[in-house]
Amino acid sequence: MLHLPLLVTAQVDLVLVLVSLLAFWSRLGQLNYPSSVVFDEVYYGQFVSLYMKRVFFMDDSGPPLGHMILALGGYLGGFDGNFAWDRIGAEYPSGVNVWSLRLLPALCGALCVPLGYLLTLQLGFSHLSALGAALLLLLENSLIVQSRFMLLESVLIFFILLAFFSYLRFHNALNTSWSRYSWLLLSGISCAASVGVKYMGVFSYLLLLGVACVHTWSLIGDRAASHLSVFVQCVSRVVCLLVVPVLLYVFWFYIHLSLLNRSGPHDQLMSSAFQASLQGGLSRITQGQPLEVSYGSQVTLRSVSSHPLPCWLHSHKANYPIRYENGRGSSHQQQVTCYPFKDVNNWWIVKHPGRQELVVDTPPQPVRHGDVIQLVHGMTSRFLNSHDVAAPMSPHAQEVSGYVDFNVSMLAQNLWRVDVSNRGAESEVWKTILSDVRLVHVNTSAVLKLSGVSLPDWGFHQLEVVAERLKLGSGWTVEEHRYGTSQEQKEREAELHSPTHIDVNRKISFWAKFLELQWKMLTVKQEESEHKYSSTPLEWVTMETNIAYWLHTSTNAQIHLIGNPVSWGVANFSLLAYQLLAAVYLLRRRRGLRDLPDGVWERFVFLGCVCVGGWAVNFVPFLLMDRTLFLYHYLPALTHLYLLTPALLEHIHTHLFSSVTCQRALCVCTSAVLVSIFLSCRTFCPLTYGIPELSANQLQALKWRDSWDILYRRR
Repeated sequence: MLHLPLLVTAQVDLVLVLVSLLAFWSRLGQLNYPSSVVFDEVYYGQFVSLYMKRVFFMDDSGPPLGHMILALGGYLGGFDGNFAWDRIGAEYPSGVNVWSLRLLPALCGALCVPLGYLLTLQLGFSHLSALGAALLLLLENSLIVQSRFMLLESVLIFFILLAFFSYLRFHNALNTSWSRYSWLLLSGISCAASVGVKYMGVFSYLLLLGVACVHTWSLIGDRAASHLSVFVQCVSRVVCLLVVPVLLYVFWFYIHLSLLNRSGPHDQLMSSAFQASLQGGLSRITQGQPLEVSYGSQVTLRSVSSHPLPCWLHSHKANYPIRYENGRGSSHQQQVTCYPFKDVNNWWIVKHPGRQELVVDTPPQPVRHGDVIQLVHGMTSRFLNSHDVAAPMSPHAQEVSGYVDFNVSMLAQNLWRVDVSNRGAESEVWKTILSDVRLVHVNTSAVLKLSGVSLPDWGFHQLEVVAERLKLGSGWTVEEHRYGTSQEQKEREAELHSPTHIDVNRKISFWAKFLELQWKMLTVKQEESEHKYSSTPLEWVTMETNIAYWLHTSTNAQIHLIGNPVSWGVANFSLLAYQLLAAVYLLRRRRGLRDLPDGVWERFVFLGCVCVGGWAVNFVPFLLMDRTLFLYHYLPALTHLYLLTPALLEHIHTHLFSSVTCQRALCVCTSAVLVSIFLSCRTFCPLTYGIPELSANQLQALKWRDSWDILYRRR
C-alpha cells in the first residue's frame, strides 16, 4: 500500500510577526507601573467597581460595552470592587491586580499595530508601506500611553481598524465561498463593538456603510453576475452590516441590565417603574403597596419630566407673597411646588368630589381614565387648586395653590380630570408606578406641569408647578401608595408613615428598560466643569496641549499624554499633501488629462475615502460639540493619518517621481524622517512610561512648546 505523506504549508510574514512582538513589548511591558490611579482611571474604575457589585449605573457619555470590557479585566484578576477611586494618584491596595485591570486595553492597543499593517495591504499598497504604517503606530507616544491604562480609546481604535480590515478582506477576496462571508460578519460585529464602546464609533460605522453602499451599487450594475448571486450578496451585506450591528448593540445593553440588577446611586435618574425593578432602594420601599389607585388612596406624585434629579408634588404651610418683586399680585394661597427630596409634605389623598370621606371603600373603588378627582394635601388638608391667576415665575401659565378661602372672589377650583396617557386597551385603571398620568384642571382645561424654574427665597428655592393650557403636559407617576382607613383618618399624620402590604408584581420588560435608558442617555447630561487639561480640536492638530496623567508624590517621575512631535507633524503634512494632490488630479481630469491609469486612480480615491474620510469623521464632529474635550479624543483620527502617510509616499514615489534621482532623494528623506520619529519617541519615553526619573533640567528640556504643562521639582 502506498502511503502519501501529509504536507502542511504555511506562509509566515516575518515582518508582521516582528512588529507585533514589538507592539506587545511596548504596550504590555511593566503594565502594573505605576501602582496608583492614573487620570481617568478614577472615572472608569468607579464603573468597574459597580459591575463587580452588580449595582446599576448610567454613563451618559457612552454605551456599556467598553465598561464591560474593563470590568472583565477586573473580574479575571479577582477584583471585588472594594476600592474608593476617590482621587488621581491614590495607591492601589496590594490585593488589587493592577496588571489585570489594564490588560485588555493594552492588548487592544498592541493589536492596533499589526492591524494597521494588514489594513494597508488590503488598501492595495506594498509591504513596505504596511511596515511604515505599523512603525508610525508603534512609535506614537500618545497611543502607547493611552493603551497602558484602564481607558477606552485603544479599544475603540482596535474595533474601528478591525471593522475596516475585515470588510476589505471580504471585498478583496477572489473566491466566492461561504467562508468569505465570515469576514463580512466579523466586520459587522466590529462595527457594533465600536459603537458599543463609544458613541463616536458610529461615525466610523457610517463611513464603512457608505463604502459598502458604493461597492454594492457597483455590484448591482455588474451584468456578468447572475441575478441570484447579486441578490445573495446584497442580502448578506444588509444582514451583516445592518441587522447584526443593531442586534448586537441591543445585546450589549441586555447584558448590562442583566448584570446590574441592584439599586445604586443613579436610580433617581430613572423612572419609578425602572427603579422598582431593581433590588433594594425603591423596590424595598414600595414592596407590598397596592397596585390600583382608588378613592381615598394616599400617594406621592413624581414628575415624569424632572431631570436630572427627580421631584415630587409638594405643599407646605407657607403662602405665596401678596405681591411679587415686580409688583404683580398673587392669590396669597398656600404654595404648591415640586420638591427634589422625599418628605412627609409630598403626600396627597385622592378624594371623590361627591363624598367627604378620605378613606378607601371596601372593596376599593379604583380611579379610571377620565374620572374627576380632588387632591387633598395630607399634612395641611388643603385642596390642590388652580385658577386664572398668573404663576409666580411663569406669568403665561396659571398659578397652582393649596386652596385657602381668604375671600369669596376666589372660589375653589379644585377639580382635576385623570388622563392616563399609557393606559392599556384591557384596563383604564390608574396604576401605581406603571401609569403616566396628566392631571387636567376641569374649570380651565389647563394641565398640571413642572415649569422647571426655581422659586426665590420665599419659595425655599423649590421648583415651580403651574397649570398650562396646552394639549400636551408633563405627566406624573404615583411612586408610593397606601390605602387609608377610618382609623388612619383620625391619625393621618402618623399613619402616613406606615405602609400597607398587598403583593404587587411591578416587573417591566427589558425593552421598556432599554428604551428608557437610551432616552436618558441622550437627554440627561451631567454638569461639566472646565478642566485644567481640556482643549479645543484645533489645538489637537498643532499639538499645543498635553495632559499630565500621573505625578509621583515625591520624585520627578511622571506620565503625560503627549504625542510624538515629529510623526504628528508628518501626519498633518500628509493630510494637506493628499488634499492638494487630489485637487490637482481632479482639475486635470476635468480638463481631460488622465495622469493616472483608472486602477491607480480608483486606489488613490479609495485611500482618501478610508484614511482622510476616517480622519474627518473622527475629528469634525468635535468641532460641533459643546462639551469638555481632551487631547485623547483626537487619537482615532490621528490613527487614520498614520495609515495615510506611507501609502501616499508610495503613490508619490511610484507615479509622480519618474527619475531615479528624485526617487532616491525621496527614499533618503523618508529614512531621515523615520530616524527622527524613532529618536523623538525615545526622547519622550520617560514621560510615556514614567521611568526613568528625569531631573528638573531634563524635564525642562522636553518642554518643546511653551503651552505644554510639564511639572517638575527642583532639588
